[in-house]
Amino acid sequence: MAEITLERITKAFPDGTEAVKQMDLDVGDGEFMILVGPSGCGKSTALRMIAGLEDVTEGEVRIGGEVVNELPPKERDVAMVFQNYALYPHMTVRENMGFALKLAGAQRQEIDRKVEEAAKILDLTHHLDRRPANLSGGQRQRVAMGRAIVRDPKAFLMDEPLSNLDAKLRVQMRTEVSKLQSRLETTTVYVTHDQTEAMTLGDRVAVMRAGELQQVGTPADLYDNPRNLFVAGFIGSPAMNFMPAEIEDGQVKLPIGEAALSDEVRGYRNGPVIAGLRPESFEDCALIGDLARERGIAFEAEVDLVESLGSDLYAYFHVESEGIESDQLADAVADSIEETGTTEVREGEQQMIARLDPASGIKRRDTARLWADTAKLHLFDPHSGDSLAAESGEVTAEASA
Repeated sequence: MAEITLERITKAFPDGTEAVKQMDLDVGDGEFMILVGPSGCGKSTALRMIAGLEDVTEGEVRIGGEVVNELPPKERDVAMVFQNYALYPHMTVRENMGFALKLAGAQRQEIDRKVEEAAKILDLTHHLDRRPANLSGGQRQRVAMGRAIVRDPKAFLMDEPLSNLDAKLRVQMRTEVSKLQSRLETTTVYVTHDQTEAMTLGDRVAVMRAGELQQVGTPADLYDNPRNLFVAGFIGSPAMNFMPAEIEDGQVKLPIGEAALSDEVRGYRNGPVIAGLRPESFEDCALIGDLARERGIAFEAEVDLVESLGSDLYAYFHVESEGIESDQLADAVADSIEETGTTEVREGEQQMIARLDPASGIKRRDTARLWADTAKLHLFDPHSGDSLAAESGEVTAEASA
């Protein structure tokens, strides 16, 4: 095992395109680090630079304290698991898993021992004499992981290994990958564009956008304290709701009402800001007590659509708003459009999503009385997109009387 350090690494292609820009990242010994971001953000390129499959234009890649910029992939002692499995169809599972060891000149007895150990870990013992064509997608992916495990490398590098699987199998394999990494305690860098995968797998998550690192932290830290609009909009499903707001003399004016700023940011300058509230920060007024209602905003909204998931109820409603123009926000929601429902919203209106208790009796086309927990309000600078909490300490708000 070994730590991986990226020090101001840049990847520029011959046409001048910079896929990765001045990226700094430290992955601890035995840590499970996730690189996440929308398609084209540079996460796979960064992984390939660690593996040696892409040259580093500027900066240094260190594995176990050694600079490896000039080392070929085979000398870096890392094992890569690809999206497409990359199995040899004419070989059995046993032969696929032991092939790298065979090329390295390992003894047959040693190869068999390591393959059988890995097969036991991955529940592949009964499939060792089968060929890839006779395996399910999940089994093939486990074979690809087994091929990496038998090498006992310093680090595992995984490039969207679950993206070819169907939704149910992806959830199952996600659990298996997490258990495997925890058992082996091998340093792992895992690339995905699925933020749910990122939040459930990693010790820490590195969020990328347009080749630049936006924020690195634990899943809980990214969720509770996003550094900017992009991270706030990308992390969380359904995505955070955003609305234009105005700070005026210690108050923040929202399309759904007014709230008092907390003491930490009471002195922030007057003017426009962007406010964010996650869907779970809303509730049906009929289901909360008076005390909870006092520290938030109660408002009425016309419900456009209701989705029942059994454990949750998603209510889509709209507020009067001219909308928000932000490149960061546009990039954040681009990959999540297909994951959430959409309803027709007229000009001058903005769609919002509330995640309600399933006991709520709210139905489509109701004029519902909802409550928003303004203690969970996030505020962002409309020009830079940075969180005001990053500038002025923790940003919260209390309901105004």
